[in-house]
This record gives sequence, C-alpha cells and structure tokens, in this order.
Amino acid sequence: MQNKKLFSKGRNLLQKDSAKSLLASLLSVLIGIFAGALLVLIIAVFDKDITIGHGFEAVKLIFFGVLSKGRAESGEILFGFSGVNIGNMLFRATPIIMTGLSVSFAFKSGLFNIGAPGQYLIGTAATLITALSIPSTLVPPVIIWILAFLSGMLFGALWGVIPGVFRAYLGINEVLSSIMTNWIAANLVTWVFENSPFRNGAESGKVGYIMKTSANSVTTAKLGLDRIFEGSQVNAGIIVSCLAAVVIYVIISKTTLGFELKACGNNRLAAEYAGIKGKNRIVLAMAVAGGLAGGGAALYYLSGNTEFFWSTYQSLPTEGFNGIPVALLALSNPLGVIFSGCFMSALSIAGQQLKNFTAYNENITSIVIAVIVYLSAFSLILRNLFSKRKLRQEKSTSFPVNLAKREIEAEERQAQE
Repeated sequence: MQNKKLFSKGRNLLQKDSAKSLLASLLSVLIGIFAGALLVLIIAVFDKDITIGHGFEAVKLIFFGVLSKGRAESGEILFGFSGVNIGNMLFRATPIIMTGLSVSFAFKSGLFNIGAPGQYLIGTAATLITALSIPSTLVPPVIIWILAFLSGMLFGALWGVIPGVFRAYLGINEVLSSIMTNWIAANLVTWVFENSPFRNGAESGKVGYIMKTSANSVTTAKLGLDRIFEGSQVNAGIIVSCLAAVVIYVIISKTTLGFELKACGNNRLAAEYAGIKGKNRIVLAMAVAGGLAGGGAALYYLSGNTEFFWSTYQSLPTEGFNGIPVALLALSNPLGVIFSGCFMSALSIAGQQLKNFTAYNENITSIVIAVIVYLSAFSLILRNLFSKRKLRQEKSTSFPVNLAKREIEAEERQAQE
C-alpha cells in the first residue's frame, strides 16, 4: 500500500509543468551530447588521419573533458579532479550566467533581449575606464572595484533602455532595435578606445589591447577559491553571479514587480486594463536586462587576468550571444541559469581539451550546443502538444463517468486497507 502511495506521488510530481520542463531540458542535453559523440565517431571512420581509438578518446572528452588531467606516459588520457579545468569552467561561466539572466529576465517580461552583446560591450568600456582612470594610490582598490562594477551595470542598463523605449513608445520590435544598438556599441567602444591612454603598450607585440585592471591593482578577490582550484582563473565573480541569480529569482517569483512584469509579458493589454503601466514595465525590464549583461562584462574584466581587444567592430562578444542558449536551456528560470551556464562553460572546456589532446576541432562542442538548443525548443513543443491532448481527453469524458470511476477506485482502496 505504501509503495502505491509513493508511486502515486511520483506520478503526480511528473505531471507538474516544472517537472516536465526539467525532464525536457535533461533529455535535450543527453541527446545533444550523444549526437556530438556520434559525429566524432563518424569523423573517425571517414578521416584517414584519425583512428577509431582517437575517436573514442574524443567521445570521453566530450562527456568528461572538464575532468581531464593530461596524458599518462602510456599515452592514455587521465581523468579525475582537475582544479585547473573546474576552476576555469566556473570563471568562464560567470559572464554567461549574467548574460543568461539578462535574456531570461527579458523573456519573463515577454521581450527578446538579443541586444546583450552590445550591452556587454558598453559595460566593458565603462568598467575598464572607471577601473583604470581612478588612481589606486589615492582611492583603495576595493572602492575602485565597486565603482567599476556599478559603472558597468549602470551603462549596460542605459544601453538596454534604448530598445526598451523604442518598443514601448514607438512600437519598434526590440529584436530589430537591439541588433542596431549592438553594432553601434561595437563601433562606439572601438572609437572610445582607439586613442585612449589605456591601450597596452607595456608588452611587445600587443596591438589593440587594453591594459588589465591588475595594472591599477584592481582585481576581484579570490576568497580562497584559488586554493581549492589551484592554477585556475576562478575568483569570487562566480559567487556574485550566483547571488544575482537568486535576487532575480526572488524579484520575479516573490514580488509585486515580478508579477507585473510577467503579466505584461503574458498579455500587455490585459495588464494595462488591470492598472499596470505596461510601457514603464517594458523599459524597466530592458534596463534590468542591460544592467545584468553589463555586470557580466564587469565581472569578467575585473578579474585582473583578462585583456580586452578594442577592435570589436570585427565581431560581437560571444558571451552576449551565449546568454541566449543558456536562458533557453534553463527555460528562463534564474536558478536554472546557474546550472545551464556552468554546463555550457564545461562544454567549452571540453572543446579546448579536444583541441589539446586530439586532432579534432574544438568547434564540435558548438555543434553539441546547437543540437541541445534546437531540441530544447522541440521538446517544449511536444510537451505542449501532449498537454493539449490530455486536456481534450479529459473534456471528452463525461462528468458522471469520471465520478463513478473515482467512487469505484475509492471503494477498492478501502477494501485493500
């Protein structure tokens, strides 16, 4: 009897939308990884320079690349706790968690923030100028760090307001205006840094790079993480990004503001009829999204060990675009963004290990990510179809039949007890 109750509770849990969404995401991840492994083996079959043995090594790296520790004397790839890889995975996850939060916050408000790359760039410029302009001999580095981080968030928010205003007051789709602001930001940041005094001239061969913030003694604290993940770039930025995810979750799920933003996202006309100022909420949502993207840039470049290449007009930062698959895989859940961001970062580490230890190209992991994103969208479609089918079946059954069925089941349970 107890087993039946547990089974019934488990079945009821699986019927919840949150459980279905989680299973859909996990299934997409597994299928995507297996698709990447299959691609690796197919390449090994048809490429004369790659053996099947190398193919199986590459498959292991796709699954466990973040745990690879190099090659043994026998030539076998060793796996185990790798402080360097895991620490670097957390470091790389920091900015894409923030941009993932940026995209997911806009999603919750019914907006598609494809402008995260531009907001990331503007946040980068504001952060570096603030961190390198204030002399650390006069102001404590920790104060400069706080000011630089807030500057990155503030200017990212201001850049996010632009497509928000166009959408709210002019009816221009935020996707179109965000694409425009992305390239405006790229050229604007290039122009700002082109003749700036912050270009790195100390290292020979460095052309078009901005100085690291460590030149001004402004670096993010390690908080002991460097001892746990020795030899890696990890710092307290990952903690800040996780706290940001918790704050965004509380705002969306537990506050009146979050309810109003979701109401505007679901049906703006109905929300305005209920007294919610829809236009103001659209602008606010894009401002918060821009601030999160700018904050991600600030955390990345305030580490003190990363350089910014100012000729950004050639390409937009991948961290901004990577926030989109991170948000999609997490189904716009702020807490889920933490895990999806770490997973995407782990795949990038796996790609690096493929490049270091095998003859494969690291871009194979990009194919894995693409498959996962497409399957995430497809699994949501299937889930919605199944939910509609179940609803039709329930409606097609008459109420007296359902009532009689429930009475018979209740009598059977009493007899068994």
